[in-house]
Amino acid sequence: MNKKKNNGILKTSTDQDGVLRLILNNPENHNLLSEEMMSNMQIALNESIITKEVRVIIISAEGETFSAGHDLKELTKERQNSDSGKSYYQKIMAKCSKLMQTIVNNPKPVIAEINGVATAAGCQLVASCDLAYASNTSKFATPGVNIGLFCSTPMVAVSRNISNKHSMEMLLGGDLISAEKAEKIGLINKSVDESILKDQTLKIAQKISKKSALTLKIGKEAFYKQINMSLTDAYEYASKVMVENMLKLDAKEGIEAFIKKRKPNWQDK
Repeated sequence: MNKKKNNGILKTSTDQDGVLRLILNNPENHNLLSEEMMSNMQIALNESIITKEVRVIIISAEGETFSAGHDLKELTKERQNSDSGKSYYQKIMAKCSKLMQTIVNNPKPVIAEINGVATAAGCQLVASCDLAYASNTSKFATPGVNIGLFCSTPMVAVSRNISNKHSMEMLLGGDLISAEKAEKIGLINKSVDESILKDQTLKIAQKISKKSALTLKIGKEAFYKQINMSLTDAYEYASKVMVENMLKLDAKEGIEAFIKKRKPNWQDK
């Protein structure tokens, strides 16, 4: 596969299965989500949405840290401004929020592959992805409370993945938790030995890539829309989605292929 560096992100060209890998590639600075890093990720994700060849996205990182979150030195420097950095902080939080929502709203499934420490906005990034797999030595934390800066934006993603009690334990304690505990509380799907992590993640991505892209798009959008609805509203909405899905060409093809016991020929329509 051809690789090219892009200011902190190593973007690997899409493989034959349509799997795009985005690698945070600033290990000497703990793969911080600096303004530049977030801008580059936003561009790459925006491109993935409109690139038909991309069917699944993996986000991983070089080095011992998946991501340590925002660049605190970058943020602190802005305190010299006349507004004590307020306008810049608003800009950064808006940029980060947009990036995380782009992951959730991306019609292609996004998988986090973590081999190291993911803290603060780095943990937020993990929680924002549709699936997450980690090496069994990885650790996770929302440690802002330890430095007087509560992890309020990471809280949004984390609290939508795990229970209130586990969310508050992470947010109030600020301690690192193991990959084993992260799996147990639902922050990640599974922890595996580092030696098989990449193959494990790729295997799952390739499996998903074989599905109808249109069906994945419909399903992912429906999942995130219904999750915070009342039970009645969720069923009403999901029923409408199901009906519209049934009328699509891929549903007709998939059902016929199942009945006739053959592989479906997806048209993504």
